[in-house]
Amino acid sequence: MLIRRALFGLLLASPAAARSFAERGVAVRGTDVVAYFTEGRVVRGRAEHAAEWDGVRWLFASAANRDRFLADPAAHVPAYGGFCAWAVAQGYTAPTDPHAWRIVEGRLFLNYDASVQRRWERDIPGFIARADLNWPRLNQAG
Repeated sequence: MLIRRALFGLLLASPAAARSFAERGVAVRGTDVVAYFTEGRVVRGRAEHAAEWDGVRWLFASAANRDRFLADPAAHVPAYGGFCAWAVAQGYTAPTDPHAWRIVEGRLFLNYDASVQRRWERDIPGFIARADLNWPRLNQAG
């Protein structure tokens, strides 16, 4: 797990990892990604607590959440650039709904919608394994 986490962090830090799902340049539709981890729920970010990272604007509910994110972005960004985890497991990318989320082994995963998330939940470990294999190729396709 530590090796996968370290590899994930390296991928995020590299210029090749710049492919991400963002609408109008804003990540996760303006949702505070730190709040998924600290509050266990979807929390809307605010423009006054924004940060630019990896070519995308990230919004946070508080300055403390923004600072926590900037101290360790790899610990908070969604897997697969914020694209749908189930879709990446199938070999393509799709947008996501911030309300269709789950944290698994310290990683934030998003899905297209609640219906797709239910499908993904039938075999989370299997879909993560497939998506982890597919993501490097899909990440380069952007």
